[in-house]
Amino acid sequence: MTGRAGVRVSRRLKRFGQAVAGRAAVAILKGMRLVPLDRLSAISAATMRTLGPWLKEHKTGRDNLTAAFPEKSPAEVEAILRGVWDNLGRVAAEFAHIDRLWDYDETRQRLGRIMDADEDRALMIKLRDDGKPALIFAAHFGNWELPALLGPVYDIPSTVLYRTPNIPAFAEAIREMRSGVMGTLVPTGLTAPGKLADALRAGSHVAMLVDQYYVRGVEVTFFGRRTRANPLIARLARHFDCPIHGVYAVRHPGGRLRLHATDAIVPVRDANGEIDVEGTMQEITSEVERWIRAHPEQWLWVHRRWRDA
Repeated sequence: MTGRAGVRVSRRLKRFGQAVAGRAAVAILKGMRLVPLDRLSAISAATMRTLGPWLKEHKTGRDNLTAAFPEKSPAEVEAILRGVWDNLGRVAAEFAHIDRLWDYDETRQRLGRIMDADEDRALMIKLRDDGKPALIFAAHFGNWELPALLGPVYDIPSTVLYRTPNIPAFAEAIREMRSGVMGTLVPTGLTAPGKLADALRAGSHVAMLVDQYYVRGVEVTFFGRRTRANPLIARLARHFDCPIHGVYAVRHPGGRLRLHATDAIVPVRDANGEIDVEGTMQEITSEVERWIRAHPEQWLWVHRRWRDA
């Protein structure tokens, strides 16, 4: 079979394979929700600690860590990587229960998984009540789904940029789970910047991840090495001149997580007083690096943040 007929058959097979994979993924996700979170988290973490070192991404993580921390021994690097796989497994387990992570009991007292801190709560209340939109950045650190939950928890109008999974059935299941707890969701794509700009004009707070390699991005230095960052958040800041804050979740013993919010990042400005996009992305990238240096085992070292030209 050749020509157009062969292409059609290939496309049908691909769609069939995606449909099967999507249904299987959705079934697994639903099954995970039936397992209590503490037990599921332990099982998932142990599974990833076992499987992770056999994956090609493990070498990527080792190379990244060795370059970022040349003073660390091979044994120390491997210990950090075990923590990375452990954290990834726990993130997967927590995602299956994402709509339950911030549950309250019958007296409206928060259950023990999310830790409160007075200074971080005060900043979120200030963001809610100051009458201004704000830009929020996060990274693949700790549990990176949690920062997007802060909007609904504190009654802050929020819009979250997210990447849609490639498998349609799985993407729909993920969207449904997030939609009830994360405010307005905007998928990445050509129309995303315009939608985020509209959200800021309407007074919403806009959140996004900023620690992935972006081919058409601006150059920044991250752990002493040059890489590229998506400049979208800095461009929005330049256009709207609104505050920029970082939010990140640190994992603690006993399955607990604490969300931290930074004070406003001071943007770099050019000679005309306008926000300098590249300089501001460097400030944001440097802030993320500080989080990671404090807890290196909680960042996703196994993705390709640095790439050859």
